[in-house]
Amino acid sequence: MSFLHKARVFLWGQKPATKLEQRLLLKIDCVVMTFCTLLFLSNYLNRANFSNAYLTGMKEDLNFKGKQFNQVNSIFTAGYIIGLWPNNLILQIVPPRWWLPFCGAMWGILSACLAATKTPEQVMAIRFLQALFESSTFTGCHWILGSWYKEEELGKRSGIFSTFAQMGSLWSGVMQGRISQTMNGRLGLKSYQWLFIIDFALAMPIAIFGFLSFPDTPRKTKAWFLSEEERQLAVARLPQHKPTKMSWDLLKRVFGRWHIYLFSLLFGFGSMLESAGINSVMGFWFKSLNFSKDKINYYPLSLISIAIFTTMLAAYMTDYVGSRWWVNPLMGVIVCVSSIMLLVWDIPYSAKFFAFAIQGAGYMGQATNFAWANIVCAEDEQERAMVLAGMNVLSNIVNSWWNFVFWPATSAPRYTNGWISMFPLSVFATAVALAIVYLERKDRRKKLSWTGPGDEEGRSDGEVVNELTEKRVTEEDDASSNEEKGTKA
Repeated sequence: MSFLHKARVFLWGQKPATKLEQRLLLKIDCVVMTFCTLLFLSNYLNRANFSNAYLTGMKEDLNFKGKQFNQVNSIFTAGYIIGLWPNNLILQIVPPRWWLPFCGAMWGILSACLAATKTPEQVMAIRFLQALFESSTFTGCHWILGSWYKEEELGKRSGIFSTFAQMGSLWSGVMQGRISQTMNGRLGLKSYQWLFIIDFALAMPIAIFGFLSFPDTPRKTKAWFLSEEERQLAVARLPQHKPTKMSWDLLKRVFGRWHIYLFSLLFGFGSMLESAGINSVMGFWFKSLNFSKDKINYYPLSLISIAIFTTMLAAYMTDYVGSRWWVNPLMGVIVCVSSIMLLVWDIPYSAKFFAFAIQGAGYMGQATNFAWANIVCAEDEQERAMVLAGMNVLSNIVNSWWNFVFWPATSAPRYTNGWISMFPLSVFATAVALAIVYLERKDRRKKLSWTGPGDEEGRSDGEVVNELTEKRVTEEDDASSNEEKGTKA
């Protein structure tokens, strides 16, 4: 195998066996991946831009007092948590091609409404409604990706999708700076009002694109851009499982298995390794050094850049080696090394900068753990939706108190308790990951002992797609042979 071929396999996976599957995968990437990533970008920009708006005039114009800004954020978090499970269950009933674009359009419209608010109470009401709709995106899109992609394709796509949150953070600050310079006062609107209007203007075309093109799930798709043969292949190329339905036994299917407990614990507490980024601790360090506003805004982007790089590297590596658990201990080791350096504190400026920046590695498990849950729960569509939402539910619940306990602003810039908390978190995430590996292998052995290596018809999961692939390869070879004969004649 040549170096170029190995590089190609690492970067984008094995080349599909037939031109039909190549064309199908290209269409899925162009539509499903594009819509999901753009929707998530709009979602995250909306959240990041609200904080920027508060700091650039909304606080004074709407006369925020005391802890009202914290109350807005708490209300948003509550709405987000409340909406997670219902949204993923709605996707089992309402076609995703309608529900996800509808949610995107609604938070865009509500963003425009924020530009017209006059009181903090109005902001609280709108942000609660926005949270209900925005909670559809992260876990809902991970569920969609798990519905369309093979196991060896899923990690890198999940990584690309997840990094758009970090890209949203990068773009939000730049966007606010440009709007403040060029739009403040235009048409009688402040720069923060323009920020909300631009959020609306970005959300609506993405929603329209979804309404026109998003293809639902492989078994239900009637997408205009897929041929009948491509629709059949979209189902056949995935592992074959008996279809599951929304029914009264869903709670038993979900809570009677280990999946929701361990994957929720893994992400619920493992995501707290992102705390340095969530709490903008690098910015507080630069502020304590009396750096300029530009440096305080731009230097912490190094942490976000490391988050993007490590997330993508882990996503590609897990697809390449076919294993995902190891990302959790690796993430923990990097974060703990950084935490030791920051606990020592009295180290050279360059070393401290490096230590803060590599805290971005705390994000690297996000995409791979959601891809892992998608794969483990693949046999039950509704359980998979509940598990993915449950992971995000526990993460938001833990985050709602974790930062107050371990990362209060009063402990800036040293955050001693925060760095200490990284050690038990890393050990816990590794232990849960190993428990999942053990139980996953145990379930596979049990399944094999019950059914043998094939299904009830004596065929392995991959034979359906293999049959279609072999047929297609034969047809393409015959066509090529006929073309050669015609050329010689």
